[in-house]
Amino acid sequence: MSIFAVEGNQFVLDGEPIRIISGAIHYFRVVPEYWQDRLMKLKACGFNTVETYVPWNFHEPHEGQFNFEGMADIVKFIEIAGELGLHVIVRPSPYICAEWEFGGMPAWLLADPGMRLRCFHQPFLDKIDAYFDVLLPKLVPLLCTNGGPIFAMQIENEYGSYGNDVQYLEYLKESKIKRGIDVLLFTSDGPEDFMLQGGMVPGVLETVNFGSRPKEAFDELRIYQPEGPIMCMEYWNGWFDHWFGQHHIRDTADVAKVFDEMLAMDASVNFYMFHGGTNFGFWSGANDDGIKYMPTITSYDYDVAINESGDVTEKFYAVRDVVAKYVELGPLELPEPIKKKAYGQVNMSQHASLFESLDKLSTPVQRTCPDPMEMLGQNSGFILYTTRISGPRKETELNLQNVHDRAQIFVNGEFKGVVERWNKDAKPISFSIPSEGAQLSVLVENMGRINYGPYLRDMKGITEGIRFGAQFLYHWTIHTLPLEDLSKLEYASSEAKHEGQPAFYKGTFRVDETADTFLELKGWNKGVAYINGFNLGRYWEMVGPQKTLYIPGPLLRKGENELVLFELHGAKESVVTLGDSAILG
Repeated sequence: MSIFAVEGNQFVLDGEPIRIISGAIHYFRVVPEYWQDRLMKLKACGFNTVETYVPWNFHEPHEGQFNFEGMADIVKFIEIAGELGLHVIVRPSPYICAEWEFGGMPAWLLADPGMRLRCFHQPFLDKIDAYFDVLLPKLVPLLCTNGGPIFAMQIENEYGSYGNDVQYLEYLKESKIKRGIDVLLFTSDGPEDFMLQGGMVPGVLETVNFGSRPKEAFDELRIYQPEGPIMCMEYWNGWFDHWFGQHHIRDTADVAKVFDEMLAMDASVNFYMFHGGTNFGFWSGANDDGIKYMPTITSYDYDVAINESGDVTEKFYAVRDVVAKYVELGPLELPEPIKKKAYGQVNMSQHASLFESLDKLSTPVQRTCPDPMEMLGQNSGFILYTTRISGPRKETELNLQNVHDRAQIFVNGEFKGVVERWNKDAKPISFSIPSEGAQLSVLVENMGRINYGPYLRDMKGITEGIRFGAQFLYHWTIHTLPLEDLSKLEYASSEAKHEGQPAFYKGTFRVDETADTFLELKGWNKGVAYINGFNLGRYWEMVGPQKTLYIPGPLLRKGENELVLFELHGAKESVVTLGDSAILG
C-alpha cells in the first residue's frame, strides 16, 4: 500500500516528493484491445500518471441496469495502467462535461419533470447514491491505500462554472469517503473568481484548468489557496470540433512552451487530452451558448500527442523533449505501430426503407401529445411522430415547438423539408391538405445532449408540441428508434434510389487480415454507420469538418464483414471507400 498526500506545497508519495505528469485517456473512447497500446505511449512520453473521467450514463444507461464490460470495463483499464507502472487519477463525478452526451449524466434523469441537476436535491442525490453503491466498490481495491494505482479522485467537475451549492459538494465528498475512498480528493475549476468561489470545498485541494497563461492562472489560485501544490488538472493542449465548424489545430511549439513554463514553476500537469479517441455511437455531446446549439462531431481527435487512431504526432516528441529537461528519461521505446489498410470500395448494394421497416425496429405507442424521448424511456437515436390532419385546408405553416434537434417532415410519405434547432432563420415549411386528409410524419434526430453550461436540461424529440397554423395537433403514433439492434432488418437488392427518404444501405466486404481503416462517405449525405453491428457514430459529409469515420481493426473480422449506413436523405453514390488515413477537415 502507498500513501499519496499533500505536504506544504508538494505532493508526496510515501513521504517522497513527487510531481504529477499526467495525460487524459478515456477508456470509453478507445476499444479495449488498444488500451495497452495507448497507455504504453503515454509512459514512453515520460508521463507517470493517466487520468480518466467516468461517464455515469455509459455505466448505467437505464436506471438500475449496469454495464462494466467491454469498453465499459474501467477496472481492466486501471489494472493495465497499474501493470505498466502508471499512477491513476479517476474523476467519477456525476457530471464530467468531456464533450460527452449530457455531460455523462444519464438521460433517464430527465424522465422526472421535477428533477434538479447538480445541486442538493434529494431525488438527484438518491440516484447518485445508487450509482456509487455499484461503482465505488469496484474502485476501492484499486486505491493506492490498498496496493492499487489510483492515488487521487475528483469530487465534482468544474462545478464553479455551473453553481455554488457547497452543501452538494460536501455531500459528494462524504459519499465517497463513506464508501471506502480514502485517497486524496480534489476539485478542479477555471481560474476565475466566481469559478473558484463556487467550486471549492473547504479542506479539499483545488486544481485549475486552462490552456495558456499559467502564471496568471496559478496566481489566481493562490489567492484562494495560499498553500498546497499547484496543478493544472486540464491543460487544454488541443480542442474539439463541432459540425459546421473548422477542425481545430494548436501550434506544437506553443503547446511545448506553455508546458515548459508550468514545469519551471514546479507545477504538476494533466494533459487534456493526451489521446482523445472517438465518440462512437451516439455519445457525442453538444454546446449551447444561449444563442445557438452546436453539436460535437464523432471524432474526438483533439489534435494532441496521440491522434484518434493511435499514432504519435509531432506534439508527442515536442512534449517528451520538455519532460526530458526535468526528468531522466531512457531511450524512447514505442510499441509496434498499429497496421492501417485501405480495403478499397464497398458496394452498398442492398437497402431497406425506414418507413417500410418500422415494425422490425420498434413497437409503436399511442400518445395524446408528441412526447419527448425521455418520457418514452429512450436515450438516443431517432424518434418518429405520426398523425393525421383532417382536410381540406389551404396552405398553412407547420410549427415544431420546440424541436431537439433536427427533424425531417413528410406528408403522405413525401419529403417536405428539414427543421433544425440551430437554424432559426430557415424558410418555414408549409403545405395544403386535401379533402380526404393527410398523414404527417416527423422524424427527429437527437444530435447529442448539451454537456456544458446552464442549459443541461436538454429533452430530445419534440419538447412542447406540433402546430399546423394556430392549431396544436394531438393523438400521435410514436416509434422510438434507438437503432441499437438492426439485425431484424430485411434488405432488398434493387436499383431504386430512396431519394430524400431515410433508408438503410448494406454492403459486405472481405478481409484477409484485420487492420485499422477509415470510412470515407463521399457522395453520401448524413446518417449513422455500423460495422458488424457496432455503431461507429454519425457522419455528415455535406457539412463536415469530418469526412471519414475511424474503424479500429478489432471491430473487423477475417472473412466477410458487414457495413450498414442509415442514410437520412439518400445518396448520389452507391459505394463507399475504406482508406488508410483520416480526413478530419
